[in-house]
Amino acid sequence: MNQSSNSNRALEHFESIIAKLRDPIGGCPWDLEQTHETLKQYLIEECYEVIDAIDSGSASDLQEELGDVLLQVVLHSQLAKESKNFDLNDVIQGISKKIVDRHPHVFGDVSAKDSTEVLRNWEQIKKSERPAKASMLSSIPRHLPALQKAQRFGEKVARVGFDWPDATGAKAKVEEEVREFLATSGNSPSAKEELGDLLFSLAQVARKLGINAEEALQDSCNKFGNRFSYIEEKAGEKLGELSLDELEELWEKSKKVGL
Repeated sequence: MNQSSNSNRALEHFESIIAKLRDPIGGCPWDLEQTHETLKQYLIEECYEVIDAIDSGSASDLQEELGDVLLQVVLHSQLAKESKNFDLNDVIQGISKKIVDRHPHVFGDVSAKDSTEVLRNWEQIKKSERPAKASMLSSIPRHLPALQKAQRFGEKVARVGFDWPDATGAKAKVEEEVREFLATSGNSPSAKEELGDLLFSLAQVARKLGINAEEALQDSCNKFGNRFSYIEEKAGEKLGELSLDELEELWEKSKKVGL
């Protein structure tokens, strides 16, 4: 039996397990209570756990977390099957067709000399698939983390030429937005708006430099967490009694030990 047959059998077996969990007679009470809405949080969490596994470099962790994402895909497909909307086979056929249609340089007679041309062709194909009045930005998920969403917006519009030639223009925009933000006062609507514009501009600088803005901010959050954990460890039970100067001193020490 070849590898493809084994994969098909494994997927069919897994699908039958999920169907059993959803069986009104003898199924799992928790699984039977779930809906597409109640499962949203778990899908988001599992995707982030995949990212954590990738960052850890552990192949076994990645295998496990990808399985958890697959669980969500099959579970949502089972719910849709029960309501006679679609099933897992429809999901697989749909994504297979999409991939073939959007890779004419592989499955057709279109040529693409580099990844930039591939992305340009991809965008043109997606444009032809969209309703006439749909925006090219409408394909970006509404609930995407805001920093990531800002960078994706920039990537999208850059494909039709709405972009700076290089990072210099993006950096100049950041300087402009900093001045506008500093000119605001207090917790005013204008301060919120200008801060948002500044963050959006920073995401574009990251994009022009080839930096993932979301990952950069995550790295800084992790660094802050590690340094503050050092402060907690050194201060012990006296943490709440230390002055700001003493806390700053511990913070500087955390940097010196490589945190």
